[in-house]
Amino acid sequence: MDRRIADYLQQFELLDLFPEYVREEMFVATYSSGERLFSQSDEADTLYLLVKGKLKISILSPEGKRLILAFKSQFDIVGDVEYVRECPFINTVEAVTDIVVIGISYDALRKHMADNAAWLQFLLQTITTKFETKTRAMNFNLLYTVDVRAASYLLSMTPTQPMLGSTSLIDMADLIGTSYRHLNRVLQQFEQAGWIVKKRGKITLLDRDALLEQAGQNIYE
Repeated sequence: MDRRIADYLQQFELLDLFPEYVREEMFVATYSSGERLFSQSDEADTLYLLVKGKLKISILSPEGKRLILAFKSQFDIVGDVEYVRECPFINTVEAVTDIVVIGISYDALRKHMADNAAWLQFLLQTITTKFETKTRAMNFNLLYTVDVRAASYLLSMTPTQPMLGSTSLIDMADLIGTSYRHLNRVLQQFEQAGWIVKKRGKITLLDRDALLEQAGQNIYE
């Protein structure tokens, strides 16, 4: 077994949750910033424990627009709902920063943990929290103005450095639930205020405090 698995589980007080023979079936994987772990509707066969870094979770709406549901930092789990429902992945999950995850196959979990009361209680808690988060995220896109959503998105996408790499404003507009024109106007206002700089498709944050004040709170976190 990779020693890092026990170290990470110990760090998040989960070592006792998984017996050693279950930990033997786990593996460590790394993903680079911008890399996708999986896409909505992909076949689901692995549960991932996020132990380092930050993820972006989004979903394709019935209208064909991709909306942000949440950003997740360690510790968190992805693939748990699909494990219980035995369905394809419901959301698209991408790395915002370089990340480390611990993976374990659904087959191994069903074989070793299906009757483990502590594991089932842990799953119940994490899944109910996720549905609460999803409901709140959908409400955000209805209740919060575009400037709040844009400021929160920029803050969430730049947790460790001030620059947001080359990105399509059309994609960004879809993710926060607005039009390209409206988003562009808001970003121009941010730039005029001295909060950001847009250059060659990249956005650099100059004043995080002002953006956080604009958002009131970081609604996606």
